[in-house]
Amino acid sequence: MPTLPVSTTTRAPLRVVAIGGGTGLSTLLRGLKRYVAAPSGSSAVSDCADHLCMIRDLTAIVTVTDDGGSSGRLREDLKILPPGDVRNCMVALSEDELLLSKLFRHRFETGDLQGHSFGNLFVAALTEITGDFAQAVQMSSQILATRGRIYPATNTNVTLAAQMDDGTLVQGETNITASRRSIVELMLEPPTAEPLPETLDAIAQADLITLGPGSLYTSLITNLLVRGIPEAIAASKATRVYVCNLMTQANESLGLTASQHIEKILAHTGKERLPIFDYALINTAPISPALLARYAREGQQPIEADLDRVRALGVEPITGNFVHEGNVLRHDHDRVTERLLELGLAARSAKVPVAATPRQFHSRAK
Repeated sequence: MPTLPVSTTTRAPLRVVAIGGGTGLSTLLRGLKRYVAAPSGSSAVSDCADHLCMIRDLTAIVTVTDDGGSSGRLREDLKILPPGDVRNCMVALSEDELLLSKLFRHRFETGDLQGHSFGNLFVAALTEITGDFAQAVQMSSQILATRGRIYPATNTNVTLAAQMDDGTLVQGETNITASRRSIVELMLEPPTAEPLPETLDAIAQADLITLGPGSLYTSLITNLLVRGIPEAIAASKATRVYVCNLMTQANESLGLTASQHIEKILAHTGKERLPIFDYALINTAPISPALLARYAREGQQPIEADLDRVRALGVEPITGNFVHEGNVLRHDHDRVTERLLELGLAARSAKVPVAATPRQFHSRAK
């Protein structure tokens, strides 16, 4: 595990809010978790015992628009919010991730439960017991001794709708993802969905706010369609960072550059295009030819780091090697976390002007 420079570990720990969904958010949380103290009363030894814990409070805000697979079936049968993305975040932040990951991701192969994951059923059961999805998530987090709090972006049962480039309106996340048309505008139904008060409080008190990585529309923009969330981010005094994806994604972002990803996000923050980013973490390291060829078969390619256009949007790019290569490409959560905490801690220091911070890290990453 990488360690932050000694000069940064002497500063006050941060309040961090991570916003997103899908695999991207859970990957990032695995990195952030290592800098959070073990939960009070836990017998676990903190991963940050050999240096100061850099995060005093970690909050994940998770999209709740999935309507496919096990989550979609439970949503239809029990009229609850989809538990899948929340489940992945709980596993990522839990104390015994290896065991719980195997248990919570276990899918039944036969009978009426075929296709359901245990973790989804666990959250669904607690939702029926408590009568409230958000409360069920908090109880689940306590049972799993997570190193952070997890809130659904909204407690309202919302559905995604998208206007496509041919003028058609497609409803439902699964249908939107399956469409071969390009998304022009994403909407929530009902449009009046509001966040939990705890979510707005966490954003207001944060020192560092992240959005991404994750599917541009169905994991990231969905959170910003919840009334009050983009306004809260824009008003926050936190360091606000967009973690850009590594590759373009079929049916979501094929052909889009890094700046165009940011433009699409800002376009969904309201007519004013609210300033919700100070920095953008963008990978500039090469990717192996074998993996590039595999992704190219799906029309996907590395996201172009058009840094000057990113700066023209008022966002400072932070470049570097953020890639972890396995069977699929993922962000290296340790490298990403280290850079995020450097940005957050530097902005908190009276000795380092915020305006100087990004260029310092930008030059280091070249």
